[in-house]
Amino acid sequence: MAGLMKLAFLVLACMIVAGPITAKAALTCGTVTSNVAACIGYITQGGPVPGACCSGIKNLNSMARTTPDRQQACRCLKTAANALGPNLNAGRAAGLPKACGVNVPFPISTSTNCNSVK
Repeated sequence: MAGLMKLAFLVLACMIVAGPITAKAALTCGTVTSNVAACIGYITQGGPVPGACCSGIKNLNSMARTTPDRQQACRCLKTAANALGPNLNAGRAAGLPKACGVNVPFPISTSTNCNSVK
């Protein structure tokens, strides 16, 4: 139940942040969050990377083809990561693309400058 509450909070936080940012980007934080939701347990608790997590990352990567969409995805991922607070394992989050065999054009990190993502 606590995991479900965290996911609901992440979705809400992403939707709030996405409001003013989505003018140029077609990708929304709701879409980003729904694609990475299956990754939260792995990021916070470890274990094997769920297949649904990798599917979501691959799907998200294929949707984020333009610079505005990649920047939006970056911002949404940062917001979601920050919402996890001390439960976030930054190393597991950063390693997800490689673990899933996906080349993401920016590092998944709370310190990534999303405005520099191309």
